[in-house]
Amino acid sequence: MREIISIHIGQAGIQLGNACWELFCLEHGIQPDGRISSGDKATPRSSSSGDQEAFSTFFSETGAGKHVPRAVLVDLEPTVIDEVRTGAYCQLFHPEQLISGKEDAANNFARGHYTVGKEIVDLCLDRVRKLADNCTGLQGFLVFNAVGGGTGSGLGSLLLERLSVDYGKKSKLGFTIYPSPQVSTAVVEPYNSVLSTHSLIEHTDVAVLLDNEAIYDICRRSLDIERPTYTNLNRLVSQVISSLTASLRFDGALNVDITEFQTNLVPYPRIHFMLSSYAPVISAEKAYHEQLSVAEITSTVFEPASMMAKCDPRHGKYMACCMMYRGDLTPKDVQSAVATIKNKRTVQFVDWCPTGFKCGINYQAPTVIPGADLAKVQRAVCMISNNTAVAEVFSQINHKFDLMYAKRAFVHWFVGEGMEEGEFSEAREDLASLEKDYEEVGADTTDAQDDQDEY
Repeated sequence: MREIISIHIGQAGIQLGNACWELFCLEHGIQPDGRISSGDKATPRSSSSGDQEAFSTFFSETGAGKHVPRAVLVDLEPTVIDEVRTGAYCQLFHPEQLISGKEDAANNFARGHYTVGKEIVDLCLDRVRKLADNCTGLQGFLVFNAVGGGTGSGLGSLLLERLSVDYGKKSKLGFTIYPSPQVSTAVVEPYNSVLSTHSLIEHTDVAVLLDNEAIYDICRRSLDIERPTYTNLNRLVSQVISSLTASLRFDGALNVDITEFQTNLVPYPRIHFMLSSYAPVISAEKAYHEQLSVAEITSTVFEPASMMAKCDPRHGKYMACCMMYRGDLTPKDVQSAVATIKNKRTVQFVDWCPTGFKCGINYQAPTVIPGADLAKVQRAVCMISNNTAVAEVFSQINHKFDLMYAKRAFVHWFVGEGMEEGEFSEAREDLASLEKDYEEVGADTTDAQDDQDEY
């Protein structure tokens, strides 16, 4: 068994979680109350051990025959979790898995990390431990949070630090919503992001960067949604998360384990911030007129416009790409599609990693949420890639951080919650060295050799 525990932190993490669990339930034929739908095709198969295992990566079965998500939802204020408690999936989650505090972190990293978050973190870890004890072979954690607000950044990094202590060897994958260049929901986003990235560098094994603005653009361009809502964005991201874990839950020609992502995507421990893209993102009206061949969707995921973070992969070089295909395709299709990409001049790899493709093939076609924006398609691909251009995301945040920190603007709110000013400069230096790391990794080996000789 290879179970995975999901931890959703703060408003963004929980709303992203709602979209994910809605999708997982549909994929496995589980009704909102946790029972398996009787007329569903999952019933005949569920008697076989194979499918039973498929569920249990994400769901545990109770004595009453219900399926409960292996997830913890945490927020420092009750409103978002109350929506889950009263929503369509209120019967799905165990009441103890929904943890909410009384007062929120007020967009303040220090509140989420030091004052308010400290009181709730032991309760969260207790719930996580209960879930972990129920697993026969816990494989790792998926952590969902945003780093612009207070709870996602402050409590998120606190929880990650504690998980590192308790479950040191387990993989931790973060799906992290970063501030966008233009769209912003809080003034102090640069502070919160820099402070929490400081601990993301240490305590996650792979972090997938998501960016609202980039996903807005994808919704507008590809799905013709004039004014996308968070639900639209989250449903798009949930397809990526589903593709990542599909190989643990369904059978396919080439299965990819979660630890395999790490091995294939992270060349150096600090360089683990990934870009993600998904194709085909297409509305039902357009889908009828499109061919959507394997080669076509493969070239789409490499387009800068498909990236779910606002940075241009053409400005950097790829170190590794992980391609997860799902639906009706054969290894031969995939090989020829990847060969075409390799011959393209636009997709540049660093010279020390010439072959960087890792592929997964899964026979379960992507599931779409009824009445949602995405069209039902026969095959899809999700790409998680490690590209040096990610440094652009950090340099933008760093620049904004510097502008405010030079004036010490808003700093008193953080210091007032028990933080020290030194932490700001320490975190900022860490990010500066991260930018430098990316620069060095992307440099050509010959240049690097020359530098060495000078010393």
